[in-house]
Amino acid sequence: MFTLIHVFLGERGSGKTKALIGTANEKVSSTAGSMVYITFSNRPLLAIDRGIRFISTQDYGHMDYSRFYGFLCGVLSQDYDIESVFIDDLFCIVEGNLSEAAHLFSCLENLAQKNNIEIYININCTQEGVPEYMKKYSESFVAV
Repeated sequence: MFTLIHVFLGERGSGKTKALIGTANEKVSSTAGSMVYITFSNRPLLAIDRGIRFISTQDYGHMDYSRFYGFLCGVLSQDYDIESVFIDDLFCIVEGNLSEAAHLFSCLENLAQKNNIEIYININCTQEGVPEYMKKYSESFVAV
């Protein structure tokens, strides 16, 4: 089965952002459609390939789960050629924590299936701290 959601796990400072950027930059040459990199700050801007659309949510402030989902739907509706979305440090963008995000991940999975996209997310969490609802993504975990 094709994995739609890929999760990069690790403690703060473990290299998740670097791994996420590396994956995005590596995929850009083999992707026919568009790619989007969403983060809370402008810090990784210069490390991202120019072929990837960079979106900083810093000007929008923190969002709740439904507002972030709407934001993501707006991004996807603007460009029907998007194949991959990279979300850097989800819980810097979205207010909340991993234990409360089951509904968000369910919505993201449905959105990915409906739009035939892959979503890459990095999260500050160790593999031992992963909530039960996320275990279905266990084969797509990238521990850094």
